[in-house]
Amino acid sequence: MSSIVKQLDYIFKPASMAIIGASDNVAKWGHMVLDRPLHTGYKGAIYPVNPQGTKILGLPSYRSVKDIPGPVDLVVITTPASRVPAVMHECVEKGVKGAVLISAGFAETGGAGKKLQEEVVKIARAGGIRFVGPNCMGIWSAAASLNNAFESAPKPGEIAFISQSGTFGSYMAEMAATKGYGLRMFISIGNQADLTTADYIEYLAHDDDTKAIILYLEGVKDGRRFFDVCKETLKKKPIILYKGGSSAAGARATLSHTASIAGSDIVFQNACRQLGLIRSEESFQIFEVAMALLGQPLPPGRRMAVLGTGGQAVAIIDACQRLGLEIPRLDKITSARLAAMLPAHAPHPSNPVDFAGSYRTAVDEANVVETLLKLDYIDGVISNVPVNPLLWSKKLDKLGKPELLEQIQKLVDEGVGQFCGLPRKYGKPIACVRWHGDASKDTVSIKLTEAGIPVYDTPEQCARAMHGLVTYAEVRRRGNHA
Repeated sequence: MSSIVKQLDYIFKPASMAIIGASDNVAKWGHMVLDRPLHTGYKGAIYPVNPQGTKILGLPSYRSVKDIPGPVDLVVITTPASRVPAVMHECVEKGVKGAVLISAGFAETGGAGKKLQEEVVKIARAGGIRFVGPNCMGIWSAAASLNNAFESAPKPGEIAFISQSGTFGSYMAEMAATKGYGLRMFISIGNQADLTTADYIEYLAHDDDTKAIILYLEGVKDGRRFFDVCKETLKKKPIILYKGGSSAAGARATLSHTASIAGSDIVFQNACRQLGLIRSEESFQIFEVAMALLGQPLPPGRRMAVLGTGGQAVAIIDACQRLGLEIPRLDKITSARLAAMLPAHAPHPSNPVDFAGSYRTAVDEANVVETLLKLDYIDGVISNVPVNPLLWSKKLDKLGKPELLEQIQKLVDEGVGQFCGLPRKYGKPIACVRWHGDASKDTVSIKLTEAGIPVYDTPEQCARAMHGLVTYAEVRRRGNHA
């Protein structure tokens, strides 16, 4: 077992946990980080530590971590910064191996805070304790159902999210939850006084249940190691990055936020490009690209075909071209074959393929997409979500023709079933844009998502997802030929 895995298992898979600074006051961090694991599924022993109380949230409270009768794998520290060195000494005496330092007031505040932070690091390292933070907002680990970062535990999933911002990271994680995205892990890393981004990535590289790693970073403290670890990890799983502080004003803000020096964005961008790190231009894009990488096969190249209507298809193509994806013209034989599948007034298909707003069924659309995926010069398809007339079933009900509804349902089921099987059948990805209806009521969008085909709200999101797939496919091919 890797030493980093052994060390960080105490943090992300603890059998027992102490909350130092636990409180009955609902406004304090000591209350939140005790209450959250209690009601979100953590099964290990939890020990509140506070010299003032005998019981907190119904649990016996201890004056010191040293007074706890059983072993303690992890401590979560919420005391004022000035108290943390003494608390860390007690943790060393107790034999604790992992810690999460919620407490702020360290290097992000200036010189005195930096010295205090260095003192804490010295104590922890001498005593064999690895810690997250300080100045962070906690963690979520699906491996232990351990949550002290969110009011509600995230849905378990295959994405690990490392965030240098606690509040912004929490917001993005909660937004991801509303879209049904699951998390294997969330880590609010704070000042990275001890454990750094590279340490977490190395740990996650060994976690078989993490399939994609996403990062919100403001700066990298150990640049050489960060890029070396990423290079090795990319051989196993993709890494998608959004970097704060890419502008001059943003870079200044990062120093007071998490004591991070953003550095040259041009240098950072070049290093990302050389490694094959997928860099997002917008914050939530890291989740959107990760979902495509989780569910879709890697494309053999960067040549895309588009099935869409009018301006939607134009927007998809423009977005693809901006990202360096290719939109090849269809050969004459394929073009003629597809023309026979379209209404007479539709534009002659040359890529994109356009139904021209005419009625068609999910079967018709699945047949078009399958025809495109069969081509050796097409590496992936961006399509609208197959049409689902049942979204307008209330209108159809008024016709009083139940047999028509049954016929439509059969065509929807047949077409969507065929559509969902195409990526695996041809080893090429599909991304879909949903252009009408309520996604929460659209059974077609739900079925596509369950089958691993990502469904997005805009053409640009589809193009970025495909670009992420293409980028990581090229990384893997380079690794195989190294």
